[in-house]
Amino acid sequence: MHYFRWSFLITVLGLIAAYWLGWKTEGTASGAVTFLLIGAVLVVLEISLSFDNAIVNANKLKTMSPLWQRRFLTWGILIAVFGMRIIFPLVIVAIAAWVGPFEALHLAISEPQEYARLMQESHLSISAFGGTFLMLVALDFFIDHEKDIDWLCSIEKNLKKGAAIKGLGYGMVLFAILIFGSFLPEAKQSEFFVPALVGAVVFLCVDGLSHILDSSDVVDSGAAMGGARQGTFGAFLYLEVLDASFSFDGVIGAFALTQNLFLIAIGLGVGAMYVRSMTIMLVEKKTLNAFRYLEHGAFYSILALSLIMFAQSAVHVPEVITGLIGAAIIGTSLLSSLRFNRQGKA
Repeated sequence: MHYFRWSFLITVLGLIAAYWLGWKTEGTASGAVTFLLIGAVLVVLEISLSFDNAIVNANKLKTMSPLWQRRFLTWGILIAVFGMRIIFPLVIVAIAAWVGPFEALHLAISEPQEYARLMQESHLSISAFGGTFLMLVALDFFIDHEKDIDWLCSIEKNLKKGAAIKGLGYGMVLFAILIFGSFLPEAKQSEFFVPALVGAVVFLCVDGLSHILDSSDVVDSGAAMGGARQGTFGAFLYLEVLDASFSFDGVIGAFALTQNLFLIAIGLGVGAMYVRSMTIMLVEKKTLNAFRYLEHGAFYSILALSLIMFAQSAVHVPEVITGLIGAAIIGTSLLSSLRFNRQGKA
């Protein structure tokens, strides 16, 4: 439990801040309690939607140097909490309303319902971008001829064989984009297709850049970067973009519970601390080595999340359903890992 001691402390402080914010906003004890309860629900929402994120982070972090592990777990959490939970919604509203970031902040304070409406109007573009990026992340894991462990063998062995086909993952994602986009009204299709294609381009750039920066050739030659940055900045960049993609669903879903930007930042920020704690625990205790299928479950969960984000372009999928699906997949992979370990001992 010592891995979560800071998370517990931040939880207490965050819930106190939520109660105080409710008192200042509503001016009544019942309003303060309502803010407190919504803040607690947002914490649970963030944890349920981001557990697979912690597993993927741990898988990437174990290949990084201790210095860059610390940098990700300090700088990364600041970017995740302040960048994605406060600045990102302001940027989205600023773009949608064609106003400056300070005007967007004033709108969030003075007209929270209008602010929430503008945020919700951007949901289609955000889902298209995030769904594309996350689907490519998942397929990149499965379409890999070097992957030596299979969980759902009939699916994964065929995908592994497909690694010989150049660009198979991109082809599958583009096909999914065309399928989901075809269900949208013609007036909305450009709002879906353009961000989706941008998501594919961003993944291509980030993945390619991370491989270049972290390639053994760069490390061996010492070119382009100093010793402390060799072989790790690319992974850091990859994880930051991945964290951002995971955050989209939670931020949008939070507006269904409250239109108060600061309450959303408190609840999701506290939840992000638990993701950080889980990531540290998974790395230091080498949990992914002990449970061989847990990583597979995380990437299947990511694949399911990407499909849900695409589906949300046409229909509303409650966040509780998204969280339960991810938890069920990861839980099943954990049970399979435990069964494998028991059979190995037998």
